[in-house]
Amino acid sequence: MREFQDFERKFFDSKERFTCIGSGSIGGKSKGLVFIDDILGAQSGEADFSRIEVSIPTFTVIRSNVFDAFLETNDLSGTAYSDSPDDQIAYAFQKAVLPVEILGDLRALTEQVHTPLAIRSSSTLEDAIFQPFAGIYATKMIPNNQPSPDVRFQKLTEAIKLVYASTFSKSAKDYIKATGHNPKDEKMCVMIQEVVGKRFGDRFYPEISGVARSYNFYPVGQAKPENGVASLALGLGKTIVDGGKCWSYSPVYPEETFPYGSVGELLEQTQTEFWAVNMGEPPAYDPIKETEYLLQLNLTDAEEDGTLRRIASTYNPQSDKISMGTGDKGPRIVNFARLLILKEIPLNNIIKHLLSVCEKALEAPVEIEFAMTFNPDRIGFLQVRPMVVSEEEIHLSEEDLALSNVLLASEKVLGNGSVDCIRDIVYVRPDRFQAKDTQLIANDIENINRKLLDSGRPYLLIGFGRWGSSDPWLGIPVNWGNVCGAKVIVEATLPKMDIELSQGSHFFHNLTSFKVSYFCVQHFREYEIDWAWLSKQECGEETEYIRHVILDSPLKIKVDGKTGRGVISYLNA
Repeated sequence: MREFQDFERKFFDSKERFTCIGSGSIGGKSKGLVFIDDILGAQSGEADFSRIEVSIPTFTVIRSNVFDAFLETNDLSGTAYSDSPDDQIAYAFQKAVLPVEILGDLRALTEQVHTPLAIRSSSTLEDAIFQPFAGIYATKMIPNNQPSPDVRFQKLTEAIKLVYASTFSKSAKDYIKATGHNPKDEKMCVMIQEVVGKRFGDRFYPEISGVARSYNFYPVGQAKPENGVASLALGLGKTIVDGGKCWSYSPVYPEETFPYGSVGELLEQTQTEFWAVNMGEPPAYDPIKETEYLLQLNLTDAEEDGTLRRIASTYNPQSDKISMGTGDKGPRIVNFARLLILKEIPLNNIIKHLLSVCEKALEAPVEIEFAMTFNPDRIGFLQVRPMVVSEEEIHLSEEDLALSNVLLASEKVLGNGSVDCIRDIVYVRPDRFQAKDTQLIANDIENINRKLLDSGRPYLLIGFGRWGSSDPWLGIPVNWGNVCGAKVIVEATLPKMDIELSQGSHFFHNLTSFKVSYFCVQHFREYEIDWAWLSKQECGEETEYIRHVILDSPLKIKVDGKTGRGVISYLNA
């Protein structure tokens, strides 16, 4: 890997697009981006790359020794490694001061730069192949457009301290324990990176954000697992990585859409909101809030900005037809048809090419993140991670899914392999489930997860809607640290919580990296969950929403990764 040059108090005007402040490690995320930058440089002769700029957004990384000095100088170790609530730790970090030797560099940066910055984690444990830490630590985007350099400097330092504090959140500590490390093993580096996007009045965002994988655990239509999957969204990538509504397709078959039962279902299940950086009136002061300077907007706002023209289609109720573009009046559908079907811009070709070259370079299936702007057309490559795909041979027939001692079965399962060590089941009670209570349910699950994690007992987790969604009306808003003790996770539906599968999120990347099997059980399909059997099992703990049952004998869990079939069975009495 190339040597990082010291930050010479220039950002966009520097000869080096990647620089560093301080000494020590630059962290996993920074290393990965520099590694891929060398690969991207070799692609400059590709025809599609000559039409669209593909590059790593400029960044400076604060090295790990600065983190050590920050903790030591402010005597924060006691607070950091305590069981104090996350907000108390975060406030303690905000009151602390950054090492004086980096303040001049940060001040110089904010005096020069007046456009949004993303303050991102790049920890020393982050992005290892079996321990990806995806979505575990904070990222804070700041508008960085205040007239006063003093204010811009203050907001930058607050964001850095928030990322430092996120190293010691409860979910991060639990996650680190689940990887077999001690929280004291972790050291945080911080990336200060330009945000890919354009300004539209009082908001700043990219026209497209995307996550793509070279292996797809949920292929539909003609697609095969090795054909991969891409998820696209309007606005900042938070929509995708937090499990929100986005457009997913196979890069090999971009014209094929996921099966929707009706146009009404299509309108309901596709993107209606997007995220942007707030460039207008400052919000209420809240330095420990990750989304302090973010706005969640609707498609009417995007229409005003003119950002739907290339990525949306229009539904005409009179003709009951969908037309590409926004020339007609009617409800908009963010389906990227002009790019994926008409191929006005070779976006999909570049996605396929990036997946291919990254997969070859890392010698493993990969997941990539990117953002794109138009006029001029530019793709900012934001991240690459290796994926874990098990090669264990498991064969399941339809008959195997219908045996008498089956707790649940599905033909939509992520993963591959067998598990026979689980005696604990944590499940959301179907008779008590309501979407309005999903945050309370998440809290109960976090508490039980910590107890089982501390006692070294892997468990089966069953719930409703999208696990890991930031929208509590789409599912249970846990992050990976809240459920990292689960070895098998089930996403079930109910008539009152009936949504499509999510793909492309940080949550799903952690599932595959930790070889956690993920079952989807839809209430209207042939295979159902045996709730009656579950209700008869010995209860170890129960809340208003959750039951934790303990079995005398372990479950038998098998997942056939080639067919997507999976079955969980119990020992007959």
